[in-house]
Order: sequence, then C-alpha cells, then structure tokens
Amino acid sequence: MDKFRMMFQFLQSNQESFMNGICGIMALASAHMYSAFEFNCPCMPEYNYTYSTGLLIVPPIWFFLLGFVLNNNVSVLAEEWRRPTGSRTKDPTILRYMLCSVTQRSLIAPAVWVSVTLMDGKSFLCAFSINLDIEKFGNYSFVRQMSETEKIKLLARIPCKDLFEHEELRVAASRYIKCISQACGWIFLFMITFTAFLIRAIRPCFTQAAFLKTKYWSHYIDIERKMFDETCKEHAKSFAKVCIHQYFENISGEMQSLHHHPASKDDGEDDDRSDEDKLLGIRAQNDMNKVLWNWHTSKPALALRKNFDGENNEKLNGKMNGTINGLANGHACDMEKKEWAVYYSKV
Repeated sequence: MDKFRMMFQFLQSNQESFMNGICGIMALASAHMYSAFEFNCPCMPEYNYTYSTGLLIVPPIWFFLLGFVLNNNVSVLAEEWRRPTGSRTKDPTILRYMLCSVTQRSLIAPAVWVSVTLMDGKSFLCAFSINLDIEKFGNYSFVRQMSETEKIKLLARIPCKDLFEHEELRVAASRYIKCISQACGWIFLFMITFTAFLIRAIRPCFTQAAFLKTKYWSHYIDIERKMFDETCKEHAKSFAKVCIHQYFENISGEMQSLHHHPASKDDGEDDDRSDEDKLLGIRAQNDMNKVLWNWHTSKPALALRKNFDGENNEKLNGKMNGTINGLANGHACDMEKKEWAVYYSKV
C-alpha cells in the first residue's frame, strides 16, 4: 500500500511528465488498435467512401476527446473560466496557455492514427477505387462494353480479393492507390513535424517574461486547487473525528451519570486537541458552507500579507540582539540592579 501511495504522490508532483506518458501510451494504443483492427471494405459504391472516411475521421476525434477527458487540467481550465471574478481577476493569457497545452497533448494520438491509416493505404483504396481509370493499367476491352453503373460496381470491388475476378488489375490498382496514400501519409507527417519545429523555434523569439508568467500562474492554479482539496479532506476527517468523539463522550457521560460512575479522561486527549487544531476555528456546518461558497465566489487576492506575529518576533529578536551586542561592546544595559549587603565580623 505504501508503494502505491508513493507512486500516486510521484504522479501528482510530476503531473506534466505523467500526462506526457499518458499521451505516449494513447499513441501506442492507437497504433496497436489499428493493427489489431480487421479492415473490411463494403465493396459497394454507396458505402465505400463513407466507411473509409469515417474510419479516417471518427477514431481520431474519439482519441482527441479521450485526451481531454484524461487530462486533469481540463477541469482546472473550466473552473477558472467559469468562476466569478470576485477579489481575484482572471487572466485570458493563462487560460489560452492551459488550453493550448491540453490541445497539444490531445492531438498526439489522433495524429498517430491518421498517419498509420494513410501509411497502410486500405482505407484510401476503399474510398477512391471507383475513381480509377482502368485503361492506365492495361488493355481491358471488356470494361468498355459495360455501362457506367456496372463499371462503378466493378471498380468498387477492387479492394475485395474474393469478389474481384481479375487479379492483375486488382494488384495494379491497389499498388497505385496505396502509393498515393503513403505519399499523403508522409506529407501529413512532414507537416506535423514542421509545425512542431516552427512552434519550438519561434517561441524563444518572443518575450520570455510573458511566457514564464503564464506558465507560473497556470502551475499555481493547479497546485492551489490540489492543496485546497487536500485541506478540505483533512478538515473533513478532523471534523468527523472530533464530532464522533464528542458524541461518544456525551453518551458515556450520560451512562456514567445513570450508573453514578465518575467520568474518566481518555488517553487520546492529545489526539483530540491536534484534530481540533486542524479545524482552524471552523466548527459548524454553516460556517464551513460559507467558507466553501466564499472560496468559489470570491477567491482571495494574490497579495499575501505579512504576519503580525512575525513582525513582533522580529522586533523582539532585534531587542535581544541589541542587548547582546551592547554587552559585547561594553555598554551598560537598562536592567534592574540588585543591592548586596556585606557584613564583617570582628571575630
């Protein structure tokens, strides 16, 4: 159990690396899913294009939405966008930074799916086989005698080995369309890589102060939300513990008064005091509801005040240091002097 707890704490503290790992796993899962998926073209003119286009578009959309679902920053972004302004203003640049970060990670798995699909070429063959010009692949005079409808039905059966009779024509047409599909796949990969290169190369050309500011406050919003949840959990645990202890103490006091036994103190009094300290002065349900409501409607401004106790301690430490320095320099201190009486005996 301790190992799982340490792993969970590591993932929480390294959320960015964790999300990168999740995106990599999703990318590998998309490639493995396509290799395990058995592609069966309908080989019908009415459904070939729709089926192939759906296979090329629908799974990437699903992977893109799944990337948003698995990313914890989506809920943080939504809360920050929808929260009332209150005492803390909202910075649109931080919201844009968080949205771009989530979108970039969510696009990895769809890009892998599209590239693998184009490299394989089956969906491209199924979608565009009816647009082929058979005369480019040889002298097939029997095609000229067919009507336009029969010709389209024949071309639609090219992706299916069992339904197409002319093997040479099917192999030649399949190789031709797969080459075009692979060329589109390489162009797609080049465009993605070039876009990522431009983003990496152009970003340092802009002001780094604005980028560091948005990055810092985006991390702060995420960490603040986590610490608020942890504090609420700790407070709820302490509140429940103190409430249960008081309930049992009241019940035991009533029973002891009935039986005329004096009430005895529990050994866990120190633990109750520590739990009461964790309540932070909030000991009623209405007070806690008010605290939660105020946190949502009016978050505190990001301008921390100095602790007055700390200032008093600094003054006190300054006086003590001054006293010590005065003694070290040979100066007298403003201290009460004690009088000593000395008696001499003649004996």
